[in-house]
Amino acid sequence: MVSTAIAEKNTEPEEIAIPKNTLENSLEISLDEWVKNPPSDGSEWVNGNLIEKTGMTLQHSRVQSRVGRLWGNHVENSGIGGEVYTEVPCHTLDRGRRPDVAYLTPELFAEYGNLSTLPQSFPLIAEIVSPTDIANEVFAKANEYLRSGCQEVWLIFGEERLLVVLTQESRKIYIADEIVASLVLTGFSTTVNALLG
Repeated sequence: MVSTAIAEKNTEPEEIAIPKNTLENSLEISLDEWVKNPPSDGSEWVNGNLIEKTGMTLQHSRVQSRVGRLWGNHVENSGIGGEVYTEVPCHTLDRGRRPDVAYLTPELFAEYGNLSTLPQSFPLIAEIVSPTDIANEVFAKANEYLRSGCQEVWLIFGEERLLVVLTQESRKIYIADEIVASLVLTGFSTTVNALLG
């Protein structure tokens, strides 16, 4: 009797829910249009949809600001050049993304610094992982960055107080007072605790 009720229930078409982070005008802009004139709402362009970035909490914003400040201070104090950005548009493979924090080398800045969207991934990217983020999507995005010109991705887990650094050759996890040095941002090193404050 129970199995019949379940079978009958499963024969009805299920209502398909639209994810909360998909904007209503999701199909009104092409990737080329997004690249030429990225929307000011901070959305990303993924598989034909404008996806609103969610999960921006006080902690997320604080860590994002701290990473940007630490990287930016190092760029200025060391004299290595380049620029550090937050929420800046870039074109990855067949998507439009906005990394939380990104570093652009002096060479790439000279070539692309005046464009509205970087035509590749930034060489160094930090993504602050929110509690609402799905793990496989976070790592898929990191791999997408690495396949489109990025050399190093930092995935920062604030609540867990850990940092995952991904490059083409390695995947490493850092915690607490372990020192992490950047391959791209020459001479920069910090601990996870100093990074998170």
